[in-house]
Amino acid sequence: MVAAGKIRQMSKGRFYKQEITEFGEIQPDTFQIVKDLLEKNGKIIGYLTGYTAFNEWGLTAQTPSALQIGVANVKRATKRNDCEISFIKQQNVITKENIPLLRFLDCLRFFKIIPDLTPDETCRRLLLKLKALATKQREELKELSLNYTPQVIALLGAMLETLNPEEDTSAMWDALNPQTSYKLSVSDKILFNQKRWNIK
Repeated sequence: MVAAGKIRQMSKGRFYKQEITEFGEIQPDTFQIVKDLLEKNGKIIGYLTGYTAFNEWGLTAQTPSALQIGVANVKRATKRNDCEISFIKQQNVITKENIPLLRFLDCLRFFKIIPDLTPDETCRRLLLKLKALATKQREELKELSLNYTPQVIALLGAMLETLNPEEDTSAMWDALNPQTSYKLSVSDKILFNQKRWNIK
């Protein structure tokens, strides 16, 4: 059927029936392209992140031409339907409930490469996302951040204290090397306490 052009192969053992319009062939949506890389036997094994998260959260207007997936075990990059797919290692256990928190932390991890917005505007929009989280989610976010890079921990700590100067960030503070600094080009007007976290 593939040879006859009736269906197309998406990946090994996965096929789809193409939809043709007057404007050409419509590709399957992003989730369908990578569904088997996100779920296996009903269990969550990965999640879309990177530019997909930037776009959905209004941090960029660019439509991702390549996809990034957070996974426990990194795999080789692959290609499907002309879409490049790469993988980043996620040190935390991935669950359906914590995916939004992991995506938030990934935005902090890739803060320097988020396009379109200035560092101040990017930080301001992420602060709004952080402010909208429930107290329980913030506590979980702090715990998850400890398995990320020092930059993520420092930036999250500064953001949490900006929203609430009384926030308990002691575990995050203790996880950092006080001699290490992080150049993120965010102004003091956005993160008033960034010097405490060695953010420049």
